[in-house]
Amino acid sequence: MKLTKKKGLAVLGLVLAIAFLGRADEGMWMPHQMKDLNLKALGLQMDPGDLFKKDGTGLMSAVVNLGGGTGEFVSPDGLILTNHHVAYGAIQRASSKENDYIENGFLAPVLGKEIQAQGYTAGVLLGYEDVTAKVNAYFKPKMTPRQRYDALDKAQKDLIAAGEKGGPDLRCTFASMYSGNAYYLYTFKQIRDVRLVYAPPQALGNFGGEVDNWMWPRHTCDFSFLRAYVAPDGTAAAFSPANVPYRPKVWLKPSLDGYKEGDFTFVMGYPGRTYRNYALGELKSDMDSMGQRIKDTQDLIAFYEAAGKADKEVEIRYASRVKGLYNGLKNTQGKLEGLQKFDLIARKAEQEKVLLDWIAADPARIVKYGRVAADLDAYLVRQKAFADRSAALNGVLGGSTILSQAYTLVRAVPELQKKDKDREAAYQDRNLSALRQNIPLAERGYVFGTDRELLKWTLKRLKATRPDAAQWPPSLRALVAGTDADVAARVDAMYAATKLGDAPKRLEVLGWKPAQLAAADDPFLKLAAAMEAEAMVIREESKGFGREGADLKMAYEAAILEMKKGTYPPDANGTIRFTYGPVMGYSPKDAVQYTPMTTLRGVIDKDTGELPFAVPAKVKQMWKAKDFGRYGDKALGDIVACFMNTTNVTGGNSGSPTFNAKGEQIGIIFDMSYESVVGDYYIIPEYQRSISVDIRYVLWVTDKFSGATNIIKEMGL
Repeated sequence: MKLTKKKGLAVLGLVLAIAFLGRADEGMWMPHQMKDLNLKALGLQMDPGDLFKKDGTGLMSAVVNLGGGTGEFVSPDGLILTNHHVAYGAIQRASSKENDYIENGFLAPVLGKEIQAQGYTAGVLLGYEDVTAKVNAYFKPKMTPRQRYDALDKAQKDLIAAGEKGGPDLRCTFASMYSGNAYYLYTFKQIRDVRLVYAPPQALGNFGGEVDNWMWPRHTCDFSFLRAYVAPDGTAAAFSPANVPYRPKVWLKPSLDGYKEGDFTFVMGYPGRTYRNYALGELKSDMDSMGQRIKDTQDLIAFYEAAGKADKEVEIRYASRVKGLYNGLKNTQGKLEGLQKFDLIARKAEQEKVLLDWIAADPARIVKYGRVAADLDAYLVRQKAFADRSAALNGVLGGSTILSQAYTLVRAVPELQKKDKDREAAYQDRNLSALRQNIPLAERGYVFGTDRELLKWTLKRLKATRPDAAQWPPSLRALVAGTDADVAARVDAMYAATKLGDAPKRLEVLGWKPAQLAAADDPFLKLAAAMEAEAMVIREESKGFGREGADLKMAYEAAILEMKKGTYPPDANGTIRFTYGPVMGYSPKDAVQYTPMTTLRGVIDKDTGELPFAVPAKVKQMWKAKDFGRYGDKALGDIVACFMNTTNVTGGNSGSPTFNAKGEQIGIIFDMSYESVVGDYYIIPEYQRSISVDIRYVLWVTDKFSGATNIIKEMGL
């Protein structure tokens, strides 16, 4: 076949993209590691030194940690762009039957109309440091595992306390890398007043719902706008009408120029957890549990959906929880399928064999690492039995908001009597404002009567999965004894007698002394106290036992580090990371080839008139009229909806900005392809794809669909 010049360039672009993919690595690099990636040669067209700067003016400083998700500053007035599903909790908590912002969306035409994003904070990274030497100084020779646990706990508390002395709005996080072979301390400006500015209706922001979740082709316009507020003097403060928009040092510039397959792209964000450096035994252990986790999640979703069908308010209150369950369900299903389809047990076994052969090739390495894999495997067997002791307790605690709140109080009251440095980390002074906020915040996420039925359902499942009463936790045996009707009657009596359905009462209990708590006649406080007496024994044992396992894994990964000479990124752990790769499609199976971009036409084609594929009439009208404004793609003659690249992301990356080679924002990460979710354990390069909503689709919906010209102008467009 004779190639035209245009076709020849297209083929050359594809060849270069494939070559680029061949050089792609497992991503998720720490900021200081970026200098070793030779990014200019890969296609970066900006100064790599401008990606991260210690003075806070680098591009990475515009990326904010939203606590389980990522966002980015897109204006000088603290405007944050993130995913609709990241902001979903705020949207849900602000919604009611009268003002259903989930279904209808929300737009604040002026600053004063923005709604508090309850429970949200924005962490602005100020810097980080390697504190490995400082931490290791706390460890002494011949310490027991429990002593090593206490030493690390003290090191963490001391370093955080020292780091946060620099200001009242500083927040430090302590992170272990390479399974404890390195430690880092991150410092943030923690902004506590975050507000909802704009959210599209769910017909756009959640288009495709769970049907399309983790799938390609994708057409979801998954975005929302928030805003960070601070006190007039610039310090972080709790929500107040007197607060003013935060002024970041740097914010992102959107690109309307588009991109093509093979173009260099990169992502910066806060990925949650990956397990790529797992030992073979750890991977097997996780895989063994996935089937049961899938079944448990499906059953719980069925309960919530049945409860929501009869009452719109119940549906709204539990909407965020159900969305999270669905998201986790499909993710786990994808991982299990991937583990089986790609025979990752065999791949991991070969990977571990390479390590063991390397160890066996040197007598000194045999002395140092010869037992690491076998000892870790033996520990994992014991760990499974140990974990089962607390599984039932934790399962019941998760089956009732009232019981969970009571348990929090039972844990907190005695901890608050101790000196701050001696408390469990969750109850230290630095965390008390969040604790006090979460107690009333729980009101927006449950319904009292539904909670009662959920506890009955949870206890019934406990009996079904553990038919031998000897398997029941001692603290729960009196409650679950007898018939289902007996259990239901006891639960009804507890809910009738408790006063903990009242948030002010729960806040009052938080200020009690232990003697008052012990004398309380509330049935949930009594049950929580009995459960805590049992859980405390397990928790104390777990400190030494857990440290024993952590030490074994640290030795295992120390061997990997030595073998690879440290030339790989640590597993993701919620800290800021960088990943790069080209825009590229893929072939998921024989005779199926996916292109890397979808368009608004695909949105129209999927329209059924009913959720999750109900396209708003205005969108259909504008598409028919080709009313794209400046947001259309010239090459495609349409609005690009979503696109894929080969970057490495996972949960927590949601909301991360996707950049072009010049460092301009071209999209927002919101998902991965179904075939790539197993990449949390093992990267399969030909299937590894991240999915972004195109920034032009975001801006078109904001501007042309919703008429939010105030936001467009604020972004400098």
